[in-house]
Amino acid sequence: MSCVNYSKWDHIEISDDEDDTHPNIDTGSLFRWRHQARVERMEEQKKEKDAVEKGLTQQQKKVEELKTKIKAAEEKDAADQLSKLKIDLKDLEEQEKKFKEKEEELKKKEKLTPLNIDTICHDGKSKTVINKLPARKKDMTDEEKAEKQEEFQKKYKDDVKKFGMLKKYEDSQQLLTDKPHLVCEETANYLVIWCIDLEVEGKHDLMHHVAHQTIVMNFIMELSKNMDIDPRACVRPFFSKIKLEEPQYMEAFKDELEAFKERVRGRAKVRIDTAVKEYEEEERKKRLGPGGEDPVEVFESLPEAMKECFEAKDIPMLQKVISEMDHEEASYHLKRCIDSGLWVPEANKEPAGAGEEGDEEVEYAEVSDMSQNATSSTTEKKSIDDVD
Repeated sequence: MSCVNYSKWDHIEISDDEDDTHPNIDTGSLFRWRHQARVERMEEQKKEKDAVEKGLTQQQKKVEELKTKIKAAEEKDAADQLSKLKIDLKDLEEQEKKFKEKEEELKKKEKLTPLNIDTICHDGKSKTVINKLPARKKDMTDEEKAEKQEEFQKKYKDDVKKFGMLKKYEDSQQLLTDKPHLVCEETANYLVIWCIDLEVEGKHDLMHHVAHQTIVMNFIMELSKNMDIDPRACVRPFFSKIKLEEPQYMEAFKDELEAFKERVRGRAKVRIDTAVKEYEEEERKKRLGPGGEDPVEVFESLPEAMKECFEAKDIPMLQKVISEMDHEEASYHLKRCIDSGLWVPEANKEPAGAGEEGDEEVEYAEVSDMSQNATSSTTEKKSIDDVD
């Protein structure tokens, strides 16, 4: 039984194909440099190969022509001419030998060149397909995707977190080899959400670490899509490539990692801002008075003289300020104070200046407590320890 040699998959260059890319990968920045460099390198290799083949062909032609001349000289028994021709033949054969050595050198170099989408996709003697992606099913709905993600997390959450905490490429490769079910979009999705959660919680250093593992998984998935093979077959090629630490490849990886972390920070800020607004709205609803007014907003809208009365908890001063105000203005502010709960009058009593006569004695209840509530609410600062 013959064994299949998989070593040719150890070094594979990712295609520059930009279709159907993962949303967390900026394909343009990732593959633009590779496309240009690979095209230029392949053109140079082709030129060199063509030049060697052309030179070898010409040299072989010269050798054949010279051999014909030598044969003719032997027939004529031209000793002097024959001696010179044999010397020239020896020189030509030496040059032919050098061209053949150069040709063999280029063949070896070509075998060591990493495979890419252009060199892989060619007709061969066999049509065996290994780890071919199954035919794509119809696109799932958002609900179906959510259900699939939830089911995956229930089964493999611990495994995904273990992968996210790894530091060495060797350990990551070994885990994905031992647990191939982790090589999928669901793992990448969970890692993205985990990164956002960590940033929201203020665990920035840990977020940076998990973000690195997220990009590792995204690169593997992107390699799978561009080569149209099973993602599990891309684990070894990816890590073989990343371990070489080629400057351009590592720079592209680093750029994508930094861009991803910036997106995480943006998403986390949106989530925090939304949570803060929701919290403030809940607190505002709790503060609403019997008439549906917010005591904080009402207090801030009062004239400065009335604010001073509430802050000082001085009822006689408040009576005096109201009595000196315009009747319509006083009624407006007092109604809002009552609706917000800032002021709670005794039953069937009206404030001075607000009734028809304006001289009826006014009794107040709980003015001090309500004013204290309003003033303290304007300066109270809330913190959010946990935002989900």
